[in-house]
Amino acid sequence: MAYSLLQLKEDFLVEIAVSKTQSHNTVQAYAQDLDQFFSFLAGKVCGKQVEDLIPADLKPEYIRRFAVYLAKEDYKGATISRRLSAVRSFCRFLTRRDVLDEDPAKGVSSRKAHSYLPKVFSKEEVARIISVIDTSTPLGKRDRAILELLYSSGLRIGEVAKLNIGDIDYSLGFVQVTGKGDKERFVPLGSMALDALGDYLDGGRPLLEKKPQGEGQGFPVMRKPLFLNRLGDRLSDRSIRRILHKYILLAGIDPQGLSPHTLRHSFATHLLSGGADLRSVQEMLGHASIKTTQIYTHVMPDRLRQVYKNAHPRAQVNQQDSLAGVGGKDFERGGKQ
Repeated sequence: MAYSLLQLKEDFLVEIAVSKTQSHNTVQAYAQDLDQFFSFLAGKVCGKQVEDLIPADLKPEYIRRFAVYLAKEDYKGATISRRLSAVRSFCRFLTRRDVLDEDPAKGVSSRKAHSYLPKVFSKEEVARIISVIDTSTPLGKRDRAILELLYSSGLRIGEVAKLNIGDIDYSLGFVQVTGKGDKERFVPLGSMALDALGDYLDGGRPLLEKKPQGEGQGFPVMRKPLFLNRLGDRLSDRSIRRILHKYILLAGIDPQGLSPHTLRHSFATHLLSGGADLRSVQEMLGHASIKTTQIYTHVMPDRLRQVYKNAHPRAQVNQQDSLAGVGGKDFERGGKQ
């Protein structure tokens, strides 16, 4: 009896979750992508219920038709590429398990994703957002620490939500982060972020923390969650989104298309425009490939022009002087001396 695609999908998701080759968010995205693919197969190609789909229903022409369908539905190139990536990974899994003799997705090419410049905050906008926080309250101290940390380190909100007290090294000025695929990295923090974190730990977090119910109960201090909600529990990703949205509005900035990831984009963009090299930014962001970091190179031309102007011995020569000939005679462009 052949397994259904739904059963095999669950095995596939368990494998990539256990192997930790993908983040929790990516596993969830793959599940949604495969559900959409199965719905397309059942409703628009095979004429059967989703639960009745079997491996034999996976054919190269059907996968290509799925890509065409997504394009007609006006999905962006990057979204289509991710959907197809999920299907290809699933097909490779079935081939490794000998459920399929040949990989039906092997000959299906990826749709080229268009490069979209990420939205970023200006330095002035970041300052405005942080300035509207009322830091006289425990929640205000927490919110300032979160936003300063996001902008100072470029962490993903999921990484910030998972931080424990012991992940911040105040003596060296680093935060230890567990990112995608459980990979650890160390990211430097600026003095303003460290000051905000210190203020929160001294005058904010103690007032939010639940009091232990008995002697010896609870985690060691260094393993306790860094950011707490008003009930004393670990702050969630969704709450961090709401916090930033609140202060964007208070700062009088249009929130359309803005999110905590915008602070991550701003971190990278401002570093590069200030002279940081791409490899260092890649390491701080936790990107596995430098190609991912290259979306921020839209700031490079202006910086390169400034580097050239400051460094090259002939860069600051006046244009009129550059056309001056030997003995004070001028050259005419395209003519003789």
